[in-house]
Amino acid sequence: MRVGFIGLGNMGAAMASNVLSAGHEVTVFNRTAERADPLVQQGARRADGVAGACRGDVVFTMLADDAAVQHVAFGDQDLLGGIVDTLPPGATHISSSTISLELANRLTQAHADHGQRFVSAPVFGRPQAAAAAQLFVVAAGSADAIGNVAPLLDAVGQRTFVVGEDPQAANLVKLSGNFLIASVIESLGEAMALVSKAGVDKSQYLDVLTSTLFGAPVFHTYGRIIADGAFEPAGFAAPLGLKDVSLVLDAGARLQVPLPVASLLRDRFLALLATGGADLDWSAIATLAGRDSGLDDSA
Repeated sequence: MRVGFIGLGNMGAAMASNVLSAGHEVTVFNRTAERADPLVQQGARRADGVAGACRGDVVFTMLADDAAVQHVAFGDQDLLGGIVDTLPPGATHISSSTISLELANRLTQAHADHGQRFVSAPVFGRPQAAAAAQLFVVAAGSADAIGNVAPLLDAVGQRTFVVGEDPQAANLVKLSGNFLIASVIESLGEAMALVSKAGVDKSQYLDVLTSTLFGAPVFHTYGRIIADGAFEPAGFAAPLGLKDVSLVLDAGARLQVPLPVASLLRDRFLALLATGGADLDWSAIATLAGRDSGLDDSA
């Protein structure tokens, strides 16, 4: 397929590389142009704008937030046209960004109005998983649209979960998953502060947890980051954690579902950012429990 890829951050660059390695013709665009250099060296074409990445069968977006997705989807004076105005009729926009339900609905309608297809396909996995094409893809959209782009989703992930024909369903599943991950991080931080203050080694404690009750990858991955204090470089930056928890709360308000734990997590992310943690991994909220309890190694 002829594939455009917009957004070449830690996740997007790896995903675009895997699509290219799967034999597809890939054209890439990023606002910071040098981010495209490694992919061009691998054989990708460089677009000089959003429109240049929208001339094929499919365009991916992997961007940080609603504002960035709106910017490239609907265009402005800088971009001289966005995806909606330049993607050919019948072509598909795959959004792998973690965005609000409101924006997912707006994109669904806008693409339908222009005779285009829209698939929400956010992913679970950190940059290392993206590089290894081991992401888990959560997809929603019309059956024919998802069937058409299935080879591309297979190129970036180890499994695709199709959760419905309404694209916003995939975004809701992704947001709920990130809410649960953040809940685990907070709980691990509190538990490690408790045992650490009593003199128990964090790594030994983590071994007990992951060898008995909590063997899931999220406990292994984030437990190790927390035990080692390895919050830099950020695989998923703290401001994005605040953004996702805020979107979870917005979704809860839209659906009239109280989410008291999400409210607590929002405040934890705000506290982390207010005390200089903006450049840290989102798992650094786990340090706040230790800081609150007076542990010296939690700064």
